[in-house]
Amino acid sequence: MELKVSTRSHAGQALVAITGEIDLYTAPHLQSEFTRLLQDGPSRVVIDMSGVDFCDSTGMNVLLSALKRMKERGGALDVAAPRPAVRKILQVTGLDSVFTVYDAVPQEFLITEGS
Repeated sequence: MELKVSTRSHAGQALVAITGEIDLYTAPHLQSEFTRLLQDGPSRVVIDMSGVDFCDSTGMNVLLSALKRMKERGGALDVAAPRPAVRKILQVTGLDSVFTVYDAVPQEFLITEGS
């Protein structure tokens, strides 16, 4: 399955919307998107996972790597709106206590185009 990643930045914050499955085959694409994004230096990144159907350990490692790089720079990386299957993976692995997990994308990230 194809993985789609779209990023919207505003005022030092970025919203990364992911759609599809994050696995061994698609994780490198996500990794390269995070590498590109983190070069722009946002202070906070929220990952909208409402469109992610599946995420394996390779995908979780990509998220952890991005979180580590953000923390090294004094920033934050949060997860928003994970579907039940992804939320269960976060809980089983204990990553729900590593990431800040929101039930929905935080209001300040729901920026309309042109605002």
